Amino acid sequence: MTTLTGLAPAKVNLFLHVGPVQPDGYHPLASLVAFADVGDRLTVERGDRLSLTVQGRFGSALAGEPDNLVLRALRALGQAAGIGEPPLRVTLDKVLPIAAGLGGGSSDAGAALRLARDLLGLPFDETALADIAGTLGADGAMCVHARAAWAGGRGDHLEFEPRLPPLPAVLINPGVPSPTGAVYRAYDEGVAAGADRPAPPVIWDVPMVIAWLAEGRNDLEAPAVRNQPAIGEALSAARDLPAVRLVRMSGSGATAFALFESAVDASNAAKKLSNEKPDWWVSSTILR
Repeated sequence: MTTLTGLAPAKVNLFLHVGPVQPDGYHPLASLVAFADVGDRLTVERGDRLSLTVQGRFGSALAGEPDNLVLRALRALGQAAGIGEPPLRVTLDKVLPIAAGLGGGSSDAGAALRLARDLLGLPFDETALADIAGTLGADGAMCVHARAAWAGGRGDHLEFEPRLPPLPAVLINPGVPSPTGAVYRAYDEGVAAGADRPAPPVIWDVPMVIAWLAEGRNDLEAPAVRNQPAIGEALSAARDLPAVRLVRMSGSGATAFALFESAVDASNAAKKLSNEKPDWWVSSTILR
């Protein structure tokens, strides 16, 4: 086995409650995270040295990045394994928008760690890989696991949630970046909410979960819209879609998600919005 390929799925914060900034500079948060069946794709193969090639619709946006998170993750893996820099050629097909609130970089790193581990036959289980990814960012561990979870602390305290049903959704990005740091600075200018974790829904079916999620919020949505009014346009367009049940921004933006009760409704809505907004990135998906 000399080549492996895998998906780096988009991460979606179904709700995101954020507390005030702490002395260490981080914000406590509570979130329920799900992963989509769309995302970037990574191919890892043996090579003479560690290298990364980025391609795809959004690949050019990473061209000037001197040290991609994928490379940092693989160097950390090699150090943990005691093998030095792993000799791997990595190809990243960048399907997800950049600075989009979908955990793209962390998910790319998580997929790279899983693929490299399997290709090289390294003795690391998922927990060990998550520990490595956790040193690179708060989203690192959850993106290695890539499954529905409650997130607390800085986003690194995880409790997996197997009861979450598959949620038909449309992801909508209006083509503007929403850098996390700028959104948090805008959030800190106002009155902070709290990192409260709501009680779970009584019944875990799609209609009940959507109704339960509607009682939550994304505390970063308003400051992100102030920074990038195009996010507000995406949210408004999503609310106008036929059969939509809930609209919210994911993470620190700029991607909005719209939830539906059926995959057919989500697919039809995505086609409609893609025709109306051909310059936007729009994708129907299932959140799991």
